[in-house]
Amino acid sequence: MFIINVEGAVYKEDKWLVIERSKKEEHAGGLLSLVGGTVEKEGTSSDLLERTLKRELFEEVGVNVKDSLTYVRNTSFILEDGRIVVDIVFLCEFDHGEPYAKSPDEVDAVYWMASEEILNHVNSPIWLKDSIVKAETLRKEQTRHSAGGIV
Repeated sequence: MFIINVEGAVYKEDKWLVIERSKKEEHAGGLLSLVGGTVEKEGTSSDLLERTLKRELFEEVGVNVKDSLTYVRNTSFILEDGRIVVDIVFLCEFDHGEPYAKSPDEVDAVYWMASEEILNHVNSPIWLKDSIVKAETLRKEQTRHSAGGIV
């Protein structure tokens, strides 16, 4: 059985919403991360991943994103206790809210950062860097497409 985790690569203009994970967190405490969380059991359901992500964004940092979420990538990793996590990242456009560390047990700080800042930050793990690179590429493709350019 897998744990399913969803994360949002939330953008506003040319910056990404990034948190510093609480040092209390078992996994990756103190590192930079996208906002997200674990999918809860619901039985028969639809749009579970999207609803979970929107809920987590509001619960952890107090923001809402626009309805259209775009799949970016998925990865898996193993926690220290042996549980396997499947992590799914979505590209999300910021809608409204003033981000803050609403859930101090999970979030120590909240930042809007440019891609280069994230890629060069000492507390950016490789999985965050990889997600930002893929999300940035996808966002640029969407922008070119919506402007009538060739994708």
